Amino acid sequence: MSEHTDFLKDEQIKIRIERKNVKKNKADATVEPLQLGQRVREIRKTRNLTLEEVSKLTGLSRSAISKIENDQISPTFAAVTKLVNGLGIDIPQLFSPAKKRSASIGRRDVTRFGTGKPHPTKTYEHELLAAELTGKRMVPYRTTVCARSFNDYEDWVRHEGEEFLLVLNGSVELYTEFYQPVELHEGDSAYYDAEMGHAVTSTSEEDAVILWVTA
Repeated sequence: MSEHTDFLKDEQIKIRIERKNVKKNKADATVEPLQLGQRVREIRKTRNLTLEEVSKLTGLSRSAISKIENDQISPTFAAVTKLVNGLGIDIPQLFSPAKKRSASIGRRDVTRFGTGKPHPTKTYEHELLAAELTGKRMVPYRTTVCARSFNDYEDWVRHEGEEFLLVLNGSVELYTEFYQPVELHEGDSAYYDAEMGHAVTSTSEEDAVILWVTA
C-alpha cells in the first residue's frame, strides 16, 4: 500500500468515525414526549400572533387557548379542528415538533494559500485543505506531483470512494487501470472511481500542481 493510499485511508477513517459519532449521539439522545400546549405556543409565536388574535382566528376563547398552551386542559377534537383551521395548518403539524436546524448548516473553513496541513510522500507533496473542519463528506487537498514516471510507483494506487482531479499548474499524465493514459493540462479535470488502479505523473518542466477531492 502506497503512502498516498495510507494518507487517504487515514483521512477517510477519520470521516467515518466522526459520522458514526454523530449517528450515535443522535441515537443516544433522549426523545422528549410531545407537549401539545408547547407546540401551540411555538406556532403562535412563530407567526407573531397574540392570544387575542388566535382567539379571533379559531373561535376559541382567549382563556381556553391559554389553558391549552399551559397544559391545563386537553383540547377536544373539535377544539383541535378549530386550531388547525384557524392557524391554517395541517393536523400533523400540530402534533409534530418543530424541526431543528442542523448544526452543520452554515459551516465553513478558510485555508489561506500555503497554510494547509502538509503530508509529503515519495510521489506527491499533499497539502490537506479545510483541515480544521470535522465531519467532512469529502477530502480536499492541493498536491504537487513529484513522480515523473509510472515506474516511480510500487503499484497502482487504490482506495475507497470516488475522486476528482483538477490541474492547477503544469501538466500531468493520468494513468488508470482500464483506460489508456491521458495527458491533462492546466484547467483540465478528471473524475474517476478511486478503487480502480490509478497514478499521476508530472509531464511539465516543473512539478505540476493539482487539486484533488476524494469522497
